[in-house]
Amino acid sequence: MATGRLGVEETLGALNAALGLGGPLWFKETRARHLRARDFLAPRRALEARFGAEQVPEPVVSAVASLQGPGVAPVQRCVPTPAGLALQLQRPAVFERVLGSVAAYVVPAAPSSPGPRVILHCPALRCAPCTLRLSQLRAILVADHLARVLRAHGVSVHQAPATWDPHLQTFLQQLRVEWPVAPRRTATATLRSRVLAEQTSSSGGEVLPPNVLGRVCLKELIEQGPSAGYDRNLDHCLVTEDLLCTLAELQEAVHNCREDSSPGLARPSDCSVDSCVVVHVVSCEEEFQQQKADLLWRKLDEQAPRRQKHLVCGPVRVVGGARTLTAPEYYKLRLAQACKASALKRGGDLARDPAWADISQSLSVATVKFEMLSTAPQSQLLLTLADSVSTKGTKSGTFVMYNCARLATLFESYKRSMAQGLYPAFPPVSSLDFSLLRDEGEWLLLFNSVLPFPDLLSQAAGLAYAAPGRHIAARTETICRFLVQLSMDVSSYYNRVHILGEPRPHLFGQMFARLQLLRAVRGVLHAGLALLGLPPLNHI
Repeated sequence: MATGRLGVEETLGALNAALGLGGPLWFKETRARHLRARDFLAPRRALEARFGAEQVPEPVVSAVASLQGPGVAPVQRCVPTPAGLALQLQRPAVFERVLGSVAAYVVPAAPSSPGPRVILHCPALRCAPCTLRLSQLRAILVADHLARVLRAHGVSVHQAPATWDPHLQTFLQQLRVEWPVAPRRTATATLRSRVLAEQTSSSGGEVLPPNVLGRVCLKELIEQGPSAGYDRNLDHCLVTEDLLCTLAELQEAVHNCREDSSPGLARPSDCSVDSCVVVHVVSCEEEFQQQKADLLWRKLDEQAPRRQKHLVCGPVRVVGGARTLTAPEYYKLRLAQACKASALKRGGDLARDPAWADISQSLSVATVKFEMLSTAPQSQLLLTLADSVSTKGTKSGTFVMYNCARLATLFESYKRSMAQGLYPAFPPVSSLDFSLLRDEGEWLLLFNSVLPFPDLLSQAAGLAYAAPGRHIAARTETICRFLVQLSMDVSSYYNRVHILGEPRPHLFGQMFARLQLLRAVRGVLHAGLALLGLPPLNHI
């Protein structure tokens, strides 16, 4: 049997190469109605532009039909259709390859080359939790999720600033945000002396406002090429002790980043100024101040990283909100809604049980994270405060957690039935007959969820560090949207197909093949939730 992980990107690359020179034409189908007939399609008009009005040359079609290579899924047939060149895979063989090595599909594809070390800087973490705005909460959750995704991809990530406020630390723990903790330090003497030197040379006896150490000119930095994209109004900066503390924290993060030698992490070959990149994850309200701090850092510290990017999160607007909520108030609202939903579903006494209190907290955190992360971070986020902690909707974190619990319940039911002697022990995966997986929902789960998951992880970790300009885009919405769609497919399949059939030996083969498929789906679901800091639920 062939070995090695199959990949959507590898298959698409081989398909496009088989068509000869030119841009990519093939795309992967995702809709159930199209997957009934094909898995990949090269559209007719694109083929006509490549080959003219005539049919695709037979040697090209034959080359596609006999396609092979590392990571390339085995082809069943390739035929011309009115829609274009349609290709279908050898589905039983793909099931066997994927479900025979599930562990390979819950980790990202290996990067072609090690990327830079990354410092994720989130200024919102310097605020007291009672003053934290929803837009700042969004920036914190984006930064936390991005750190998890990058680390899963083998990137060395350092986070700044370390939190020192115990109230903020408690709030972050409630939201399952992983961020470093350290006592507050103010090693700013060197930076202060540089500010005073700048002030002495350019102030001309200027009287400064209270608590301001000096005025530093930034105009020449704005006019330089590397600083393109900064606000032209940033011609000077009034330096305070708090601003110097911010720069000192960033300096420490850069020092730790360059000295990092953690095993198992991709790392560049040098530890120079360019060996790390700083990504400032800021709310739109903080963007101007962060530009100022960025330029001041470059001015005062020759060792400041040359590559500094700004990931600016769009505003959060409350739909129909009578007042502005702080981040803790928003979380408490979602927690109260989750507790109310538990009380209505299970009764007041059971809802007060500590175990159910933990479930309610998990559901509220899932709701918050999916609401904040399901929209592209650069876009405006519209937030509805009405009760969204419900398992009936199909777009919420609660719905995802509900389907996670359904899968856990399914496997617990199998274990109990096996202990009672109704079902035999799970056989070796190599002995399973995956040709018994004929339901369209089964191929949908494998082809749209398990097979493309490693490539999806790589896409989520893709940041254009070397692109020109100050801004950088991130696709932190990718994982949430994927998990929601996966949960919808799981729910549809679970409601339609009876997985644990009657305990009859002639039905066991199909049952075990289905259970192995759902094992793979559960592995992908758990891996996706881990990137959001959400532990899987076993019951709900």
